[in-house]
Amino acid sequence: MHQTAQQLAEAAAAVMYARDRASLALGMKLLQVGPGSASMQMAIREDMANVHNTCHGGLIFTLADSTFAYACNSHNRNAVAVTCMIEYMRPAYVGDVLTAAGREQGLEGRNGVYDIRVENQKGELVALFRGKSTQIKGEVTELNQR
Repeated sequence: MHQTAQQLAEAAAAVMYARDRASLALGMKLLQVGPGSASMQMAIREDMANVHNTCHGGLIFTLADSTFAYACNSHNRNAVAVTCMIEYMRPAYVGDVLTAAGREQGLEGRNGVYDIRVENQKGELVALFRGKSTQIKGEVTELNQR
């Protein structure tokens, strides 16, 4: 039986999540994955605060970057970041729960562009992230075709 695009995305995400030590260490939860899309959530802990007593920007970037990784690998082709940029719109605070939702904007040949929107639990925009990926050799998971 041939895998659907959704089944392929879910299988790739399951393999990735099991070995995604950085995201797991930060308490990130994978909420959803689909062909070219993903969403993740992270609660901001005390040890994530910077000198201004707001969430360290690098950790907001990491949430968006992890979401980008699940989205660009969702086609079960190994993909890595080429460039990423982020625009911070408002601070996040200890106790906030951030949700990053990303979608593929274009995939041509091996190159993809993905936009990730990071919001707090009030639905307020915290950051906008854009990642560009390239596919490399191999697949995320080997699926048994039935």
